[in-house]
Amino acid sequence: MIALLKKEIRSFLSSLIGYVVICVFLLLMGLFMWVFPGEFNTLEMGYAGLDTLFYIAPWVFMFLIPAITMRSFAEEKRTGTIELLFTKPLGDVHIILAKYFAGLLLVIMALVPTLIYFLTVYLLGDPVGNVDGGGVWGSYIGLVLLAAGYVAIGIFASAITNNQIVSFLLAAMLCFFMFAGFQSLGTFDLFGSLDSFIMSIGMQEHYASLSLGLIDSRDVVYFVALVTLFVIMTRLILQTRKW
Repeated sequence: MIALLKKEIRSFLSSLIGYVVICVFLLLMGLFMWVFPGEFNTLEMGYAGLDTLFYIAPWVFMFLIPAITMRSFAEEKRTGTIELLFTKPLGDVHIILAKYFAGLLLVIMALVPTLIYFLTVYLLGDPVGNVDGGGVWGSYIGLVLLAAGYVAIGIFASAITNNQIVSFLLAAMLCFFMFAGFQSLGTFDLFGSLDSFIMSIGMQEHYASLSLGLIDSRDVVYFVALVTLFVIMTRLILQTRKW
């Protein structure tokens, strides 16, 4: 499994997709935080914080992460190398997890440079260091967990089809629905007292909770359960394959 994980990471970094994802993410975050005028500009907020990063990143990841995962199984199916892959002495779960963790590590690599933004905001505080550290680190944890969920969804979408574009679109739609869909449904009067329950099924509710700096075990368990669910569904899809 470790060998396959290394192979997947090398595959990302030997192609343009890994660097494009990292550069696009950092460029967009930098533009919104420091260049574009308006409510998201850190210099115009009047206080030291990384609210812009943690507000916009989930929406950017909604498209960048499917771009990372779309070729995971779809490309293997299209080229026929999936047959060779499953002849290796690895179980389906090990293959899925190797591709999953490779995608997640690439996302984390994109997040690491944003610590420069944190250092900048830390130095801009009045006095220096006047930043809600608990909220920032809680938000980072929440963002990693959210990315973990997105990657699991993307891997699942890639296992369904042999077309990368279809995989990308399906993953993006599923990520959008899991993040914002349940939140929107919960605002309808149609569900009455079930509003809060409907919202709790979505990712946004739990991400927002972690962003407050309070690491609630229920939020962590939710994301772990979500990842596990999509890994299991991916395995079921692969088990029904007929090559």
